[in-house]
Amino acid sequence: MKNEIYEVAMNAFKIESESLLATAEVIDSIEFLRAVEVLSSAERIASSGCGHSGIACQHFAHLMCCIERPARFISPAEAVHGGLGFVQKRDVMVLASRGGKTDELLPIADICRSKGAVVIGITENLDSPLAQKSDIVIAMKITRECDKYNCQGTTSFTVLSAIFDALQTAVLENTGFKNEEFAVIHPGGAVGKRLNSK
Repeated sequence: MKNEIYEVAMNAFKIESESLLATAEVIDSIEFLRAVEVLSSAERIASSGCGHSGIACQHFAHLMCCIERPARFISPAEAVHGGLGFVQKRDVMVLASRGGKTDELLPIADICRSKGAVVIGITENLDSPLAQKSDIVIAMKITRECDKYNCQGTTSFTVLSAIFDALQTAVLENTGFKNEEFAVIHPGGAVGKRLNSK
């Protein structure tokens, strides 16, 4: 029994790897590069999502801050209770939802667009309401979640996080961000010690 449990657990690596490769195939290069451009030039960046997507969006906001792109996560609940005052004209709002039908995100997209902000939607469903309300759409592809019921947001979280990692990597390249700049804002931990040792 223990061997079977271990095999099930190890299969998670295979499942998630398949979805990462599938996502790399479905991402539209033009849409992705448009996202990189607006993220590189925006004065402010916001992100929002529910559940696992929301946690990944928090990670994305931190990634942007690490390369001097001012960003913050806005919870969907707070967004429609004044939190969207953070978003101004020509800012960027990143909204993530695998199915693209998350009710809490749709009014956020409407409000941001009415304010003249750029909405980037990340979803698997390119015909979804979120995709239709977004200025830029980045596709994701989930072959299945890791659990036997195909219900938990495991693979979805991994793929979304990888998309965010790829965006940060591209924005870093596009803006010419230097390690010396990172050293100034990251003096803590082993990384900070290494960067500031010279």
